[in-house]
Amino acid sequence: MLNPPAGPDRDRSGPAVYPGSGQQVSLNRLDEQDYPALTMGQAAELLGVQQAFLRSLDAADVIHPHRSPGGHRLYSRTQLHLAGRIRVLFDQGHNLPAAQRIIELQDQLDTAHQHIAELQHQLADPARNRNPADRR
Repeated sequence: MLNPPAGPDRDRSGPAVYPGSGQQVSLNRLDEQDYPALTMGQAAELLGVQQAFLRSLDAADVIHPHRSPGGHRLYSRTQLHLAGRIRVLFDQGHNLPAAQRIIELQDQLDTAHQHIAELQHQLADPARNRNPADRR
């Protein structure tokens, strides 16, 4: 296994500079949820599905994988999360339109819960609830 260079040429917060090449390489994008880092085979293996399942989600316009210059499908973690949610609903006996609607409603409910939590936090903080005219 190759190790990145240590010492003054390596800034842990930024790209690595490899000695002799002067070339910078950044792996920070791999941490991004929407970065298309996984091939179809890798994605299928992680989800425990056949590649045909992922192709069918692409054909049904549910998940739109990125394409490599050679035309290969590349998936992000966000897309894998959605495909995994769909797979669970399929395993429960739902068809694709029902699964899409269930996920849409779950997402709306999650957003509503977040909004409620924000409002409860605002109500719990009396300094934030005072009228600006009362602060004078």
